[in-house]
Amino acid sequence: MRHTAAVPMRWSDMDAYQHINNVAFLGYFEMARISLFREQPTHDLRTGQRRGLIVAAHEIAYKRQVVYSSQPLQIDVWVTDVRAATFLCRYELFDHGKLAVTGSTKIVPFDFALERPRRLTPEEKDFLARFTDQPPAA
Repeated sequence: MRHTAAVPMRWSDMDAYQHINNVAFLGYFEMARISLFREQPTHDLRTGQRRGLIVAAHEIAYKRQVVYSSQPLQIDVWVTDVRAATFLCRYELFDHGKLAVTGSTKIVPFDFALERPRRLTPEEKDFLARFTDQPPAA
């Protein structure tokens, strides 16, 4: 299942070429990802003082330019490649119904008190399974 988020553009996201600057899309993906994690009833996958998530890597592909509009972008976000201590969030960004940008973010669960990565809990894996395209592990 995919989660869809409506993400507004900011006028300041435009560059000298009059389209949305490439760096703005990572922020749009972040807003969609946070929207997905807000659906979790517990705080395990949300940023907290002791445990949270960190970004390990991004990948992004631009399919077409996006010009500023007051109409929000639609971003589909879902989860793939769930491992013991990492997972990917994948994105498809639609501008006026047309696919414009795709990408992914590698996420690592992190224990801030110990200052090191940690394993996903069973509850976190259950939550992620709701938004994954992988069959559940046996």
